[in-house]
Amino acid sequence: MNHQSRIKSGTRLLVTLAATLVLVVTACSSEEEGESDPALTGGPSDESVVEGGAGDQSDTDGEPAPIVFNGQDNDLVVYSSEPPFESQRLISSALKDPQNGLDINAQICFFPDENWFIAGEDTNQPNPPAGWGIFALEGDTVGQLEATQIGKLTPTYQPGDQGENYGCGILSDGRVVTVDVGNQALGPATGQLIIWFPPFDSRAVAYCKLDVELGTGQSVLVDEQDNIYVAAARPGTAGVYRYSPPYPTAADADGGCGQTDATGAPLADEVDKEIFIPADEQLATPSGLAWTADGGMYVSSVFTGVINEYDSDGAYVRTILEPPEGEVIAEAPYSTGTPLGLGVDRQGVLYYADIGLVQLPGELPGPGVGTGSVRRIVFSDGEPQAPEVMAAGLQYPDGIGIFDPATG
Repeated sequence: MNHQSRIKSGTRLLVTLAATLVLVVTACSSEEEGESDPALTGGPSDESVVEGGAGDQSDTDGEPAPIVFNGQDNDLVVYSSEPPFESQRLISSALKDPQNGLDINAQICFFPDENWFIAGEDTNQPNPPAGWGIFALEGDTVGQLEATQIGKLTPTYQPGDQGENYGCGILSDGRVVTVDVGNQALGPATGQLIIWFPPFDSRAVAYCKLDVELGTGQSVLVDEQDNIYVAAARPGTAGVYRYSPPYPTAADADGGCGQTDATGAPLADEVDKEIFIPADEQLATPSGLAWTADGGMYVSSVFTGVINEYDSDGAYVRTILEPPEGEVIAEAPYSTGTPLGLGVDRQGVLYYADIGLVQLPGELPGPGVGTGSVRRIVFSDGEPQAPEVMAAGLQYPDGIGIFDPATG
């Protein structure tokens, strides 16, 4: 494996980033009071369509255009990937819809053989605790989609960790993996990588923890060999990590999960973990992950406003996005945004959720009020073009997911 060793960050940068990460990630999902278990529903209402309508949503080949999913302000909003980027509020937050609403956020992942998807769901946290909702999707056109929650993945969290969901992925045999953020400031790293065992249309899904010491766990990718890649954004341990199979097959000793963690939850007997892409001064806070067309990887860094490309061995290839020279985070975000979640469609278009970091009065940078956006980068002759804004004025857009109606 050819690691790209470009770590240059100084002490001042690390201290600043450590404090900043608390604002960057925890702001993505807000707690709302309540003790009742949310209804397992969600879908179009009279206020579902935010902009545009259900007009022509085909790509240049005449196929149904991919649909971009994004959690923002605890809503789940979807966008046609083609201009004029029609949008639909697929699931409203519990604050907007107290009867049927759900609080949605984090990375969004689609099952390959079902019209099901995974998204962070933390309605009424901490009672019930934050987790990942399993949703059934109907329809293939923005403005006419419906989603119904059919299950939820809810783990225990490490002591002192209130629980913040983020990453998700699906192995080739259908097992699911998730990553939670963990402690983001001082103290021990407590982010978790967890493997879940089917069936998933339930609220009591068996799991085994693979790692309980991730530093600010973020996005997940799974390759064809079932290697799991996890972005960790906490300075000092930041980077993209690779976990290699075999993994536990059940939540017990016979399945390779014979230990327990500090909460008493099942913990893997062993795990094969290594650093794949180390952080450096430019890629200071690895957050979003997405595949390139040739098996490489895009990685975003929120704080530095960067998206880098790496090859299949983890070696640096080029920078796809960075702020213009001289720009700093101030009262307005970088003009190119602060990318958190990433996604790529079948034509190689790169999408990112810009969380909209600004300099807060008397504080460190954090998400501003209505400063977020969803953007895309189109490539021409292999070269990235200037990012296009698909939606702006957003609050806390964080995760991205790509649904392709042409392939299901």
